[in-house]
Parts: sequence; structure tokens; C-alpha cells
Amino acid sequence: MPVDANNETMTQIGIVGAGAGGAAATFVLDEALPDADVTVLEKSGGLCGRAATRRHEEVTYDYGANYVKDDDERVVELLTEQLDSDGLVDIPEPIYTFDEEGVVAPGREADDRKWTYRQGLTQIAKRLFGRTEATVHRRTRVESLRREDGTWSAVDTDGTEWGPFDVLVMNPPAPQTAALLQGADWESPVKEPLVEAVGSVEYRSIWTAVLGYEFELDVPYYGLVNPGKDHEVGWISREECKPGHVPDGESLLVVQASGPWSSAHYDDDPAENVAALADHAADIIDDGRLRSPAWSDHQGWRYALPEEGVETGPLDSAEQEGLYCLGDWVTGEARVHAALANGLDVGERIVNSA
Repeated sequence: MPVDANNETMTQIGIVGAGAGGAAATFVLDEALPDADVTVLEKSGGLCGRAATRRHEEVTYDYGANYVKDDDERVVELLTEQLDSDGLVDIPEPIYTFDEEGVVAPGREADDRKWTYRQGLTQIAKRLFGRTEATVHRRTRVESLRREDGTWSAVDTDGTEWGPFDVLVMNPPAPQTAALLQGADWESPVKEPLVEAVGSVEYRSIWTAVLGYEFELDVPYYGLVNPGKDHEVGWISREECKPGHVPDGESLLVVQASGPWSSAHYDDDPAENVAALADHAADIIDDGRLRSPAWSDHQGWRYALPEEGVETGPLDSAEQEGLYCLGDWVTGEARVHAALANGLDVGERIVNSA
């Protein structure tokens, strides 16, 4: 274990996953424990998990989570005061609803703000990690875990061992976290109840089509949601409503299929899925031009939305052994602000236990 210049042992913290929750926890740890050494292991090449952003020529689009709600005061303060707020923008247009028949109606009026960044939602994690001294290793997929002599270690798919860590934080979706914990070399009465609790969290898969058009839609809403969950499509949003995302005179739809449709068609030909979702969007918005996008993109999210939260008792017990779990699946609310708030909570608990 490394020592600092004063020959004092440094706390070693490992974080598996660079999602919004992991980024928020890292931010808290770096602020409160500046002498700690934080290592983040992320399987993909990006940051912020399902709050994901891509670009196509002059277009920027959030193709997973769409925005951050202002439902948590700590998250509001984090985004507007603690982090650089340059490029933080609000989406002013409202969200409407549509029913089983695809009939659109005005939604409930609300004062909630809908935030993103001109550069896209991945800015959340980039700005959080950028404020810390944490080392983030991308394209590093953790394959196994071990608990030995009071510390944790992780081995990636290349056989590289990371650690030892005094504290290990798990940020992947619940099914992936459960699989890693089930296979962990860890002798403890805490293990099986924890694996059972985490593994019981159910998820909805979501298949997303991104549809680009060389014309601008004339509709009064930013997004359309199917609250009854009785349509093949669950959500449609217009990226042109986000300042800085889409050039004038163009439109970009993010169309997210329902959970049942996504599961049934998850491994189908992507081109056929995109065409089917473009047809649904055209029918719902009542604009036949939408059947023929100028360009398209797609993404399948196997573990997109947790249906419920996890039983917290086993998680509390695991924390006594230096293992913490975080993410929107811990709270049971599939929202970016919920993941951020949970990350702040977990970071504070680690600080208080140090």
C-alpha cells in the first residue's frame, strides 16, 4: 500500500464503473479525503454510463438518459454551483403524453427543469472526474474480485490485478454487480444475502433508434411519453430543443422502444428495428416524412431501467467489510439525478467510515 510524504498510509479506494453515481462518489472522496488514492475501472471507452452522448457531423445527441431533473437540492447545487456551469442548458419545451392508440395530449404542467449540456450529458462525469485526482482506466473490464487480509482486489479481462483496495465501490448495473459478487473469492456470511438482494433487482431492456432529418418539426413539445406503458414506443424526444445540439432547420428524434418490444426485438436486424421505430414515430407525431430519416443511429441497453430498488440490509452489512454499491438501482429510481444523489450519499458514508 503506498505511503505519502509523511510516511502515513494512504487509503486505497477502487471504483468499478465510471457512471454518474461513481463520478459523484469520486468527487466527494477527493474533496473530503485528499490523501486517498482513487482508482476507477471502466469497461467502456466512455464515461457516465447510460447518460451517454454521441456526435454526427454538427449534431450532438444524448441517446440514453435524456436530461437531468432538478428533483434533488444537492444535485442542483452540484451542477449549478460546485461544477463549472458553462454550457449547462435547460430544455424549455414541455413533455406531452400519448396513449395506446398513439394519440398525443398535453402533459401535466410542471415547473421541473430539464438540464443537459451543449456538449451532452457525458459532461457530468467528465466535469466530476476532472475536478479530482482520481485515475480513470477506460476499456478495463473487471472479471473477478477477491477479498483477502482485509482488502479487496480486482482482476480485469487482460489478467491485470488492481489493488489492494481498502474500500471497493461497485457501480455497474445490478445484474452485472451480482455476477461479479457471486464469483468473488470472498468468504463471508455477508456474501450470499448480498448476491441474492442485488440479483433480485429487475431491469427493463430498452432499444433506442436515433433518427436525423433535414427539416425542422413544428410541434409544441420536447418529448412524448407513454405513461400507460401500453404502446410499442415508450418515449420520443427532440434533440433540437436542446441548445447547441442540432443545427437550425434540422430535427433529431430519440425514439426509445417499450420494455416488451425491446426484449422481443433486441437481437433483431438493427436496420429493421430502426425502420419499425421510425414508422411508429411517424404515426404518433402524425408526420409521414418521419418514416425516412436522412441518417440514423441505434443502441441497445440490456440493463436500462431498474424496476425497483434493492433491499438495503445486505448492502449495509457489506459496507462493514469495505464494499459499497451505488447507482440508480440502489434507489430504485431510473433517473440521472437519483444516481448522482446516491453517489454523493455513498461517498459521504465512505468518508465518515474512514
